[in-house]
This record gives sequence, structure tokens and C-alpha cells, in this order.
Amino acid sequence: MNTMNKCINFEDTIFILNVRMRMIRDLLRLDTDTAVFYSQTMNDIEFINTVMAILAEKFVLNSKLLDREAEADNILDTEWKFNQLLNEISNNKSIFSPLVYPEMSTLLNGYRKECMTRQKKIEASYVPTEHSTLEPVVSNAELNGLLGNE
Repeated sequence: MNTMNKCINFEDTIFILNVRMRMIRDLLRLDTDTAVFYSQTMNDIEFINTVMAILAEKFVLNSKLLDREAEADNILDTEWKFNQLLNEISNNKSIFSPLVYPEMSTLLNGYRKECMTRQKKIEASYVPTEHSTLEPVVSNAELNGLLGNE
């Protein structure tokens, strides 16, 4: 199925991605059998990465998108959350130990690089309008990081 020809609802898609990321975060905090959840978790991360790539591409290609700046902020915020999740999974305290799952580090590093590339493309693809110069200098993602929010 070619998803690129279909219209995408950024807000709903981002909502679902955030729910999936919260689910993975919850899994990392619970006492579960990691072998049971490892494969599905890695599939979920791959899915999130794929959908983020589709969102970024749709955003970059659609310069006439209504509320373009708000959508850019939402996508960038979700990319930031995804990157934080990847870091949390990579953390030595994660239930998915790199000693048990050595291939995980390579996969997560690849997703991290793709995430950074998408962020740069999104940031480069829009020029804020005059009214946005009145908005705070700190992005939503940076603010969340400063406040310690997910």
C-alpha cells in the first residue's frame, strides 16, 4: 500500500505514536519477562520510526499545510520524545540489556541518526512567519527536557 498518496492527519497520528511510546516506557518500568516482550518492542520501535519518517516526508513536501508551524512543533516534539525513548532503552539500567541483546545498540543508534536527520529536514523546511518571532525562544521539546517531562 502506498501511504504517500493518502492524506495524513498529523495530530491523530502523533497522538497514537505518543501512546505507543508511553506503552514502551511503561514496559521498561515494570517487572516483566524481557524475552517475551523484546521482539514486539523492537517491532514497535521500528514502526514508530517508519511512521515518523512518513510524517516528516509529508510535512516537508506539503509547504501549503495549514498551521505549518504548529505541525512542525508537534512533529519535532514527538521526534524528541522518540529520541528520549531510544536513550532510555539504551540506558544500562534498561530491562533490555545490551549484553543479552547486543544487536539492539546498532538498531537504536540507526534510529537515533534517522531521528536527527528528520529533525534537521523539518527545521530547514519551514520559515517561521513574523508573528512567530513573538513566541518563546525555547521549543516545546526543549521545555519538556528542562522540566523533565516525557
